[in-house]
Amino acid sequence: MATSSDRSHLSRLRDIPRSVWALGLVSLFMDISSEMIHALLPVYLVVGLGASMVAVGVIEGIAEATAMVVRVFSGALSDWLGKRKLLAVIGYGLAAFTKPIFPLATGLGWIVAARFIDRLGKGIRGAPRDALVADLTPAPIRGAAFGLRQSLDTIGAFVGPLLAVGLMAVMADNFIGVFWIAVFPAFIAFALILFAVKEPVRHAEPQNGRPGLALSDVRRLPPAFWIVVAVGSVLTLARFSEAFLILRAQQLGMAVALVPAILVVMNIVYALSAYPAGALSDRLGRRAMLLIGIVALLLADIVLALAGNIAVVVAGTALWGLHMGLTQGLLAALIADVTPADLRGTAFGIFSFAGGLMLLAASVIAGALWDMIGPAATFFAGAGFTALALVGVAAMLARFKMPMAAR
Repeated sequence: MATSSDRSHLSRLRDIPRSVWALGLVSLFMDISSEMIHALLPVYLVVGLGASMVAVGVIEGIAEATAMVVRVFSGALSDWLGKRKLLAVIGYGLAAFTKPIFPLATGLGWIVAARFIDRLGKGIRGAPRDALVADLTPAPIRGAAFGLRQSLDTIGAFVGPLLAVGLMAVMADNFIGVFWIAVFPAFIAFALILFAVKEPVRHAEPQNGRPGLALSDVRRLPPAFWIVVAVGSVLTLARFSEAFLILRAQQLGMAVALVPAILVVMNIVYALSAYPAGALSDRLGRRAMLLIGIVALLLADIVLALAGNIAVVVAGTALWGLHMGLTQGLLAALIADVTPADLRGTAFGIFSFAGGLMLLAASVIAGALWDMIGPAATFFAGAGFTALALVGVAAMLARFKMPMAAR
């Protein structure tokens, strides 16, 4: 017999708009495609193309930072145009049409270019898509909506590596063959964003008379928004590219065909925790969930630094996934909570721009520490940054007023 809690969760899921569900499915299929490639790419770069660990850190840092930096411009443009879906379609389309470059690449330069363009598409779509979720969803279920989209996104993020593991086993470690198969779900995602997502009528007209990010718009963003930006930036500095989780497992002896399973573990935990965390933050408030999520990252870094076998790496990876589930959708919901509706694209863009700079620095530092000192140093450094973030967040929450939940 269903409990009242079960009925409450089912009611919240039914209340989430269809276009938010569609956006979640778009994310799911694009992540299947991207993660099939991303799960194998670090090993392919090192084993297949002879790249150094510093090169892996630079490539991953530039790729992910590009996505986040571009969001500031696409987000502001979506506010000006009042048409978030258009930019999301362009971003997903660019990512889909870039996927064939990976199997066609003949050297490191092509891989760098493909990663850059793929993440450029992610950057173009990211802020408009997040702002669109906020526009579509009533405030009382905003955390649940962001958590649902994040959960669906993350299901794709573990299905992709799982498919990569199976295909690598069946295809005798044929990287190129797996990269070709990854092209198909990307075009399914592109079709879904074109035909299944509807934009709210209120965004059919421009919100102001000028394009781009204006200083006057920045000044309209409240102090609470900048607190969320600061929190997110420090956490991003503490959480470098997930490529280093894969490489940690390989360094401790995991077979090449099985290393994508590390991302499977991380994303299963991520997917299972993201929606419940978002729904709980709607009811109980965002603060406690954020602090618990930071503690999870601190524990993950310590476990991964001390790991002596694959089982311990898996445990640390699961904690890393729990951190992601507890914090990523929650931070997006916080941005929506504290930002004026006509500046949501700009706000998500600024948030991602700050995070992009931190991710680039974090990934380069992680790669350099790995090469110069060893893998344990990389994860101990992450633990140090996370401890600083925990102290800083606790101090900021004590000093400044932050929303307990959606208004």
